[in-house]
Amino acid sequence: MRIVLIGAGRLATNLGRALCKAGHEILCVYSRTLQSAQALAALTGGEAVNDIAHIPLQADVFVVAVKDSVLSDLLPRLTRGRDSQLFVHTAGSMPMSLWEGLTSHYGVFYPMQTFSKEREADFREISIFIEANNDDTLSLLQQLAASISPKVFPLTTEERKHLHLAAVFACNFVNHCYALSADILAQHGLPFDVMLPLVDETARKVHEMSPQQAQTGPAVRYDQNVMDMQAALLADHPLIEELYRKLSLSIYQKSANQ
Repeated sequence: MRIVLIGAGRLATNLGRALCKAGHEILCVYSRTLQSAQALAALTGGEAVNDIAHIPLQADVFVVAVKDSVLSDLLPRLTRGRDSQLFVHTAGSMPMSLWEGLTSHYGVFYPMQTFSKEREADFREISIFIEANNDDTLSLLQQLAASISPKVFPLTTEERKHLHLAAVFACNFVNHCYALSADILAQHGLPFDVMLPLVDETARKVHEMSPQQAQTGPAVRYDQNVMDMQAALLADHPLIEELYRKLSLSIYQKSANQ
């Protein structure tokens, strides 16, 4: 397929690479910053532009991978004068209905993964969740997604909202806890590397058992002495101390209700 990438960030970079490897042609990369568009176009081919008016009309698919906050302003400008092509956005928490009244063929193409420009993602391991406004468009999206991943699932907007929420807990919040752990270690001259075997083993365990079965630590037993002692170490950081206490309570209550 002939594809235009709208955006040149982490997701667009990884998706562009995967689509190229699957034999698709990237006609154009658009970004508000020409330098960003040029950097991605150097990897994928195609023209780099920072003006929507310069985006070619002849593409089969327009893939919009930009910040959620700019979608409502960008989409009407992008679709103006273009109606025969397929338009999709990649936002996990934004509805498909953003496209209504703007174009005839539209949907959502949501790869559920955390992306970095520095690390090339393996889309063969990534689940892609799709939604479309009609069966023909859904079939085309299925074909596009299947060209880069064997894990393709139709999902409604409402279901995808909850999927994205679950991903925030499983990824963003967990990574923030890594950052807090790294801060505590750094204050005492220890590298975060010492945590990596623990991090890796925790991740391996949930491949073999449920997260609840894998849960360990003082909060499961509600060991008040240990928890009070650890909370006291955070007295100079009240927000983190509160987070510690609330997470510990949540762990205990979930364990007690099993």
